[in-house]
Amino acid sequence: MQIGRRSLIVLNAIGGLAVLASYAVGLSAGSADALWGGVPESWRPLYNVNMLLAAAGYFLFAPYILLRLDAERTRVLGRFGYGFFHLAFALVLIPSALWLPLTGRMLASPSLGLWILVRLDLFAVALGVLGLVIGVLGLGRLAPRGRGWAILGLAPFALQTVVLDALVWPAFFPWSAS
Repeated sequence: MQIGRRSLIVLNAIGGLAVLASYAVGLSAGSADALWGGVPESWRPLYNVNMLLAAAGYFLFAPYILLRLDAERTRVLGRFGYGFFHLAFALVLIPSALWLPLTGRMLASPSLGLWILVRLDLFAVALGVLGLVIGVLGLGRLAPRGRGWAILGLAPFALQTVVLDALVWPAFFPWSAS
């Protein structure tokens, strides 16, 4: 197995476990309802459905990037190598694992500094996801088999992370939330 592919698989395994662990610990601490901030009750079903679609979408695009692409020959937009995906996944996974602990601290002790940190965290995830979208779309004719499924999986994932999490949720979560 190519070293670039192996390291990206390890990044996804460790990062994915860190995200799941942060959610397990964070949600077991209670106050899950407080995490919604001011998101209207009527919008929450959209979030819940899309969260499931986004999670399923991850399992459509990640295997395409991790297993289908040739780490030695991959060129995103004709110039960036497979390392482009390392950076994009790191921007998705590391801040995703930090979001719930940061938000929990924000709920426990609201401050403008923590609110800004939570926003920056969500924007980092959004930037990473946009990198994944650009990366998959920017492959050109390289590895076309399975690419449609990857794009299909990226759509709800990008909707969740770029639009709902990074733009909508913070608008309803004022820094003085308690």
